[in-house]
Amino acid sequence: MSYAGPDFEPSEPRRPRRGPSTVALAALVPGALLGWLVYEAVGGGGDSGGSAGAVGTAASASAPASPTTPRSARDDGKPGGSPKPTPAATPSTSGHATTSGSGSGSLKGKVVVIDPGHNAGNFRHSAEINRKVDIGTGSKECDTTGTSTNSGYAEAEFTLDVAHRMRTLLQEQGAEVELTQDGDRPYGPCVDERALIGNRAHADAVVSIHADGSAAGNRGFHVILPGPVHAGAADTRAVVAPSRALGERVAGAFVRVTGSAPSNYIGGGTGLVTRTDLGGLNLSTVPKVFIECGNMRDSKDAALLTSGAWRQKAAQGISEGMVSFLRE
Repeated sequence: MSYAGPDFEPSEPRRPRRGPSTVALAALVPGALLGWLVYEAVGGGGDSGGSAGAVGTAASASAPASPTTPRSARDDGKPGGSPKPTPAATPSTSGHATTSGSGSGSLKGKVVVIDPGHNAGNFRHSAEINRKVDIGTGSKECDTTGTSTNSGYAEAEFTLDVAHRMRTLLQEQGAEVELTQDGDRPYGPCVDERALIGNRAHADAVVSIHADGSAAGNRGFHVILPGPVHAGAADTRAVVAPSRALGERVAGAFVRVTGSAPSNYIGGGTGLVTRTDLGGLNLSTVPKVFIECGNMRDSKDAALLTSGAWRQKAAQGISEGMVSFLRE
C-alpha cells in the first residue's frame, strides 16, 4: 500500500494495563535494530530460511515469481502468480472460502480473517476500483492497484503469498481461517466489503497484509492501528483497545522472527501508527490491524520481500503475534 501522506495520528502512549506486551515489544526492538544492522552489512538478507517457531511447522518457501513485464512507476500492475491454496475449502456465510484447522491446538474455536491487500487484477478494472465507497469519515476509492518493487514484483502477489503461508500456520494451531480474497475474483473486494467479511465472520482477530511504496531509503515495517471513529457507518470505539493489543503483539513477534526493524520514516521508531482514514479499519467491528511489511521501493527491503524464505518468516511473525493475542 503506497504511503502518500494521508491523515494519521501519532502512536498513542501505551496503556499501563498493557504493560506485559509493551515491555515485550520494547525489549525486542533493540534486537531488531541489531538484526537491521546485520541486514545492512550483508546487503539486505537473502533466501536463508528460518526454522518454525511456536506457531507450528513452517510451510516450505516457494521461489518468488518473475513477472514477464515490469510494472510502471504508477503501479498499474499485472496479475501475480501466487500459488493456489491446497486445503479443502467450505463455503462460509459471507460467500468466501473458509478453511478449518485440525480441530485441535491452542486456537481451536477461534476465527481468524486474513486480508491480502489489493488484487492482482485490479489494474484491469480501473472504473470499478475507482468507485467511491463510504468509510465513515468520508469516501474513498473501492480499492487500489497497490505498489510493486522496481523490478515489477507486485504488492498483490506478495500479500496473497504471505496470506497463504499464514493460513497454513494458523490452521496447524486449530484456527478457522478465512481470506477476504484468494485470487478468485477479478478485482477487489472494496475496502468496505473487506471490513464486512471480518464482521460477518465474527472474527476473533483480523490482519490486513500490505507492503509500502515509499521513497528509497525508507525501510522497515509498521503496524497500523484504528483510531477512535464514530461517524456515519463507522464506530471503532469498542475495538480500538483490543486492536492496539493485537497490533503490539504482531509488531513484537514480527521484530523477533524476521529481524526487521520498525519503520525509520513513520511511527517514531515504535512500529505503530494510528490512522482514521482507512475504511478497512474504520468499518471493522472486530479487532483488526494492518501491517506494512516493508518498503517495496527500497532495494534492500525489496530483496527481503521478494525472498520466499523471508516471506515465510514474515508469515510466521504475524501469525505468532496473532496466536499470542488470541491466547489472552
